[in-house]
Amino acid sequence: MTEPTRILLVEDHPIVAEGLQLALGRHDEFRVVGTAATVAEAARLAATLQPSVVLLDYHLPDGSGADAARMIRSAVPHAAIVMLSADASDDAMLASIEAGVSGYVVKSEAAAEIATAVRRAAAGEMLIPPATLAGLLGRQRQRAYKAARRTELAERLTPRESEVLQLMSKGTDNRAIADQLGISLATVRVHVQKVIEKLGAHSRLEAVVRANEYGLVAS
Repeated sequence: MTEPTRILLVEDHPIVAEGLQLALGRHDEFRVVGTAATVAEAARLAATLQPSVVLLDYHLPDGSGADAARMIRSAVPHAAIVMLSADASDDAMLASIEAGVSGYVVKSEAAAEIATAVRRAAAGEMLIPPATLAGLLGRQRQRAYKAARRTELAERLTPRESEVLQLMSKGTDNRAIADQLGISLATVRVHVQKVIEKLGAHSRLEAVVRANEYGLVAS
């Protein structure tokens, strides 16, 4: 007879943990061998209990599920780790993938889907489709590019030009900018033109659009 899949459940909300334990317990092929509510407890129990699969929440009181995953993989290299979280953000998913999880499942999935994820992870499958991973990495590269571009553009602007840009983004006209900053209308026009040039734009509107795109102005 095949031995049941040994599962360590890591979840800091008692009601959720109890519900998961009951749902998994309905399957003879699974055996929940322990539950933990913190990163430290998860690492300790994983080393002691040697589970086949760790079902792991991402947000824990003393750290992230990614932190726990790295510690668990160090203590139990053969264990498959499935992240189970309400957080479906790219940052959480990427951190989990980098920590070596086998899959990422959102808590809104039905109990049957969670059981399927555990079953597949125990069989050695990767539950994150290549297309999903490619999309995540693509979005990460785009964010990194925008962050670098924002820094580059911000460094081009003088403090006064940055002030003018903030007011431009609010739809303030040149005369009102002059009044608010206590400078001449001619000086404002020079600053506006410099902002347009430094942002690589061709018009005032395009400069504001680019500034918003790269996070140079307050929303």
